[in-house]
Amino acid sequence: MTVQDIRSFNRFYTNLIGALDYGRHMYAPYTLTESRVLYELAHAPHTDAADLRAQLHLDAGYLSRILNKFEEDGLVERGPSEKDPRRRRITLTTTGREAAALLDERARETVGAMLDTVPAEDRPRLGEALLTVRNLLGGGRAPRPEDVILRAPVPGDLGWIVERNAALYAAEYGFSLDYEGLVARIVADYAEDHDPHLERTWIAELDGRRVGCVMCVRDDAPGAARLRLLLVEPDARGLGIGDRLVGTLIDFAREAGYREIVLWTNDILAAARRIYQRHGFGLVAEKPHRSFGRDLNGQDWRLDLHATPE
Repeated sequence: MTVQDIRSFNRFYTNLIGALDYGRHMYAPYTLTESRVLYELAHAPHTDAADLRAQLHLDAGYLSRILNKFEEDGLVERGPSEKDPRRRRITLTTTGREAAALLDERARETVGAMLDTVPAEDRPRLGEALLTVRNLLGGGRAPRPEDVILRAPVPGDLGWIVERNAALYAAEYGFSLDYEGLVARIVADYAEDHDPHLERTWIAELDGRRVGCVMCVRDDAPGAARLRLLLVEPDARGLGIGDRLVGTLIDFAREAGYREIVLWTNDILAAARRIYQRHGFGLVAEKPHRSFGRDLNGQDWRLDLHATPE
């Protein structure tokens, strides 16, 4: 392996994905860098300019010009950061989210078309080769919170939610098959009939692998959203994934016009309860019950979206 070998591969791959003329390649008025900024903003709703510079290794002036263009086009809004008033928080507008979603859809279609040219029997070998490149050139570093993306589900993801919830709760809490039946019904109801303006699911992905999820659905009570099926894979815990999933769901529920978010959980799920408390949820009721082959203490939690944060 020589430097020339890597440079030759880089030329091949940038031509393959149209990186040098990304806007025309994707039928969109954005360069590759602009599209990447939109992508990061869509998947990290609590981002400021300093975060973006660090994540994308961009020059401050170059990033500022991109954000100014986005603001002029009505794609982003800038305001004071909740964590540090010296920073400016950047959020996508409705138009910005639509633009990011369109780019994401076209990118998936482009990659899907590229994969269609690879015979099915060769795809595992391709996947192993890509993983080998990442592992060798990545220096074996530990995953970082910024390596995690939150995205909308694609075919196969909802089945994964059922499978992983059932397997993890059986392994960690001894839940029976009854729990898998409950999760399957929740997911099936969502898949068959949900309003994307009021209900949404997020998948957390790390290095191309699903590592977490959460669902926001309408509750029976008027004006209430319900948080369901929060999950983070054991080997991905400690990266703030649960906090990001819940924070993103809260932002969505607030923008969708809900007045409150409710959830039901059990007191043995201590890590999840701490996340809810950090985001302002309060315990409103609890009751012992026998479910999923165990004696449990069920809890109802509530977050008032109109309350002023302390």
